[in-house]
Amino acid sequence: MAEGNRARILIVDDEEAILETMSFPFEDDYDVLTSSSPVDALEFLEREGPVAAVISDQRMPEMTGVEFLAQVFERHPSIVRIILTGFADMDAIIRAINDGHVYAYITKPWEPDDLKQVVRRAGEHHDLAMENERLVTDLMDAKVLLEAVMDQLDTSALAVDAGGVVQAVNKPARSYLGLDQRAEGRKLEDVLGPEVLQKIGGAAVQIGREDDCSYQEVDLSGGDGVRLRVAMHPLTSPDGRELGQVILGREISHEPLARRFEEIIERLASQEGELRGPLADARTELSSLSDQVKGTGVSSPGMSELAERTSRTLTAIEYWLTVDDSLAHEDFPEAQPLLDRMRVATSRWPSADRLPPRVRELAQRVEAYYETGENPKQPIL
Repeated sequence: MAEGNRARILIVDDEEAILETMSFPFEDDYDVLTSSSPVDALEFLEREGPVAAVISDQRMPEMTGVEFLAQVFERHPSIVRIILTGFADMDAIIRAINDGHVYAYITKPWEPDDLKQVVRRAGEHHDLAMENERLVTDLMDAKVLLEAVMDQLDTSALAVDAGGVVQAVNKPARSYLGLDQRAEGRKLEDVLGPEVLQKIGGAAVQIGREDDCSYQEVDLSGGDGVRLRVAMHPLTSPDGRELGQVILGREISHEPLARRFEEIIERLASQEGELRGPLADARTELSSLSDQVKGTGVSSPGMSELAERTSRTLTAIEYWLTVDDSLAHEDFPEAQPLLDRMRVATSRWPSADRLPPRVRELAQRVEAYYETGENPKQPIL
């Protein structure tokens, strides 16, 4: 077992006396493990996990040290591998070093101080390798996290370096620009294609030319034929070096449709007098608007929100008309379902403080009917 944070080293030699002799110089600084069989040593590593370094003799009955360390390298590449050898084995050792299977070799007979020095350097090498692996893992985790955050943005973002190579693209950008393959590491012109590149490039030139111009609106034929409000922002390092730029795009294809939606709502909210006809007309208009939203093929937060608001408003209108019909044509409709429908409809209307006047009257009639059970059988809307 390892003591505290002491590094573990594994010594492998088929001679027990050699194992004892080699273990002694390291016992004060390391947790020393020994094995007289390279096969058993491999099984130990599989069972107990890797160690910082393995020191192996070259000449052993079951397999040579080079063969053993090659398997260690294949299964546990983070372990630093050291071999003990005589001059007669140098060709095999040199090949192993060149293949990356062996970090260092020590010739027999060895000096304890020299052996300790090699193992100390091996331990430092292992620590650096582990730290580097941790940093790479942290960097990859941070990259995944950053990409996940970028993908949640409403705005599309495409970052290019100073050489025009794409370094990052978020999910909205891939959707709006119709990118069906990975763009990172490729030239911007290869990613966007000449037509889209020309439009975005033209927007960039216009933004740079006019002092009071921070964005340009661009119609794209790529992707879903989306319309974007494009802005450019330079990317610089803390010391002021130019790193590239990020191209930001906000989807505005939904804005004309959203204005139509608001016009319909405002017309109903301000409608005085009879409301049934205007509600039926609005239902037809909103159904058509819903079909248009779906027909754009644009996937964006703005378009999704508009689709949801349209659907909720249609539900509100249907419920109001149904409740009004029930009160006008039935002697004693069930009061609770009417009350529930009115509450649901109010919650789905885009603005609770902008209810049409006749709808407010209908709500009062339902409340009164719920309390008294009296129904004059007269339409309100």
